[in-house]
Amino acid sequence: MNNQDVFYLRLNNMALQAERIMDPSLKTCSVAIISSDNPNGSIIALSSEAKEEGLFYGMKVSLVRKMSHGTILLPYNKSLYNRINYHIYGILSRYTPIIEPNGIGNYFLDMCGMKALKGDMQNTGLSIINHIKNQTNIFGIVGISINKLVSKVITDVVPDLIHKVKGGDEKFFFSPLNPQVLPVVENKTVNGMLKFLFIKQIKDIQNISKQVEEFKILFGSYAGLLTKQANAFDKSPVMAPSHLSHIVEQTILPKDTNDETIVLAIVKDLAEQIAFKLRRREQVSNRVQLEIHYSDGYKRFALGAIDHIDDYYVINIFKKLFFRANKRRNRIRAILVDLCDFSPYVEQINFFDNSQDINLGLSRSIEKIRSKYGVSSLQTANILQALKQV
Repeated sequence: MNNQDVFYLRLNNMALQAERIMDPSLKTCSVAIISSDNPNGSIIALSSEAKEEGLFYGMKVSLVRKMSHGTILLPYNKSLYNRINYHIYGILSRYTPIIEPNGIGNYFLDMCGMKALKGDMQNTGLSIINHIKNQTNIFGIVGISINKLVSKVITDVVPDLIHKVKGGDEKFFFSPLNPQVLPVVENKTVNGMLKFLFIKQIKDIQNISKQVEEFKILFGSYAGLLTKQANAFDKSPVMAPSHLSHIVEQTILPKDTNDETIVLAIVKDLAEQIAFKLRRREQVSNRVQLEIHYSDGYKRFALGAIDHIDDYYVINIFKKLFFRANKRRNRIRAILVDLCDFSPYVEQINFFDNSQDINLGLSRSIEKIRSKYGVSSLQTANILQALKQV
């Protein structure tokens, strides 16, 4: 039996909790955090009071204002949430050196071997929750199991502060749950087939997946992953950011749009941020994923690689990935880029074409300014306009 203990800490609706800490008068109000106050902006987070008024995640600001005149709309305060996130990360570091952030307010913790030092794992989980509450007044819950998948699902379906699934019981725990808790079901093809088959519980997937060939016909290339997740199988390790070695940047557009001029300006801004970070690391990335998130909840992505670290080159790569991924006419809500598989960057001298050297030299000159005053201190007019900063 695997004795590994993996914690998943979920600080429920951390953005909203942070806003209510900053302004206690919001604690009993109907509140929604929005991407922009533009009519085409959308809800990113909302309170239970706002849900009772019929509001929901992704709803347009224009519709919110028609439906609920009493709901307080707050802009997405990324700098505030990042500061709180950084502070909480420091608290968690006292309990384990291996912490993998999973978005703001969510963390995987590898507690393997910590039982001998910390004692009972459920008591340790409670200590973590209380420590965060005492330091920040933010509330959370913890799921404990032998792998990341199960620990995360626990916090999706069990409201208790602490809940542990014992090693060997993972499949039984999953059995009565709705398949929507499985990450692979976010794929529209998988989701559509499950609805077509009227599958309401994971135990139904566990049963039909035993007919391997028929299951492959139904779910195609997703059959293997669906089988593993339905049976609560997950071997992915918890990895600290320094070892996980990902660079992730995301921009939520001030308003959902398919205006190519605005969207490409956002892509350019993301490219410059990434190029800046790559030069600081003196690394290139062998795997770059650019994701486009649409207003209807659909997502598309494209994969590529970055061989050079000057702004001009990275911008062109990102533009190619964007055009490769963007095959829909729907409005775009957010763009995310995720880089991994890094290797050292080695400058090569080209006696016949020095354009690459010129571009890198220009990028390094810009970098000196940004290193002193911040990445956003030097931007082109089209980026500022796209981000509604002018």
